[in-house]
Amino acid sequence: MRCVGTVIRGIRTPIIKKDDDLATIVVDSLMAAKESEGFEFRDKDIVAITEAVVGISEGNYVTVDDVAADIESKFPSKDIGVVNPILSRNRFSIILKGIARGVDKITLLTSFPSDEVGNGIMDEDLLEKSDFNLASTITEDEYKKFFGSWIHPFTGINMVDFYRELIESEDCEAEFVFTNDIKTILNHTKDVLTCDIHTRFKSTKLLKSLGANVYGLHEILTEPVGDSGCNPDYGLLGSNKATEEKLKLFPKTGQALVEEVQKRLIDLTGKQIEVMVYGDGAFKDPVGKIWELADPVVSPAHTAGLVGYPNEIKLKYVSDNKFADLEGDELKEAIKNEIKQKDENLTGQMITEGTTPRVLTDLIGSLCDLTSGSGDKGTPVVFIQGYFDNLADD
Repeated sequence: MRCVGTVIRGIRTPIIKKDDDLATIVVDSLMAAKESEGFEFRDKDIVAITEAVVGISEGNYVTVDDVAADIESKFPSKDIGVVNPILSRNRFSIILKGIARGVDKITLLTSFPSDEVGNGIMDEDLLEKSDFNLASTITEDEYKKFFGSWIHPFTGINMVDFYRELIESEDCEAEFVFTNDIKTILNHTKDVLTCDIHTRFKSTKLLKSLGANVYGLHEILTEPVGDSGCNPDYGLLGSNKATEEKLKLFPKTGQALVEEVQKRLIDLTGKQIEVMVYGDGAFKDPVGKIWELADPVVSPAHTAGLVGYPNEIKLKYVSDNKFADLEGDELKEAIKNEIKQKDENLTGQMITEGTTPRVLTDLIGSLCDLTSGSGDKGTPVVFIQGYFDNLADD
């Protein structure tokens, strides 16, 4: 009897740089890990590659000047509203620097008490004690008076102060508005850049319907500026700070990469191995309240075997209900048979209650993001075995 289910390994690779042959690096690193650790490949194994090294190997970068040029071409008035950016030095500060370099004034509208991924902007206890509520519009002076001393517990900075200083460092005027109604921006300007991630199509559609000149962040740098990088699908969404003057964009050649890696692995191992590119995992931190999905999707590229949702029964439910009178080996065999006989689609059935009916690549991407981390582990490839196994697999 097999005593181990899912096994996750972080795979170390060489440091990856622009124009590296990433498919070869991934495959060679997996083969070296196999020899070092003594595992064997199996059908339905999963190889996951972090989007960071895909973007790096592509050389898919843009500069602050590139961002400024594209913004200036789309907003010739140079007086724009920047709506609902995430509060992140890594994710948005360099973008904001480019926006400020391309215009004369920014009215920055942000939601409160946090941005869309949970980064706080004020003390929620103070908000509850104040005369403001979630339907209020708070001016910058009011923010400073009531909430301006708030420091983020993780970063140790006040993002309003940080963003203001950054904007003004580019000789651009800054005004802040705090509201959960994005239509408020039209009281300040009709030229609007929406920066929300997961509600971007709804936001741009709403403001356009009200007569605004609107672009979303997903529509900036969809084409090269000169010899810059670009992302035709996501624009600047999913980008990360590379230097003080450069951004690494979300990868654009991921699908070709995963298919090439899969082909090579099948040729080498004879096993049907699935491959995906992953970014942020889709999970929420219980302390900081941050939802770890600043990328537009968890997986921008994956092979066909990773499409779909889990189809699992809840063992506890079956054990406590259908087989409440069984114990020991008899109970285990009964549950195994229940798994073997389960329907191909269990959606809506009580037997699935308490399982996680999320997209497979979202679940696997979260697992990978937690495994590789964002620091110095040096494992941008994650190798997963047994993810699709269940108790009935001997």
